[in-house]
Amino acid sequence: MNSEPASFIVRVMAMIYDALIVLGIWVFTIVLLVTIAGDAVVGAWVQSLLFVELFAFFAYFWMKRGQTVGMLAWRLRIVSTEPMTLRRVLLRFVGAFLGGACLFLGYLWILFDGDRRSWSDLLSGTQVIRDPKPPKQPMN
Repeated sequence: MNSEPASFIVRVMAMIYDALIVLGIWVFTIVLLVTIAGDAVVGAWVQSLLFVELFAFFAYFWMKRGQTVGMLAWRLRIVSTEPMTLRRVLLRFVGAFLGGACLFLGYLWILFDGDRRSWSDLLSGTQVIRDPKPPKQPMN
């Protein structure tokens, strides 16, 4: 079963999928906080909590499965010669954050890199590959 580096479009689709899941988590958190604390849910502590939730989402899936829910849906996975440690996940997260903050240049980099690596891949020493479709099972 050969896998190839993931294309830009497929990776963007997986990112949109993951963004919708994270948005749902954030909405749940805000609704829960407003229910508990009333309208005093403002300030840097709320933003920090949401940022920690964002990191925890990606760290959990990258370390546990090597793929997020969005990556699973698009048959993408992270590969590396070394295990996904918390340090490697942190480097990947920082690379992803910087790549997005720089007008998504870190992700557009995929279009120019021969191995289709983003800044997060380069910084963490990983690569995102796309697995081929599994063979169709005959219907009985």
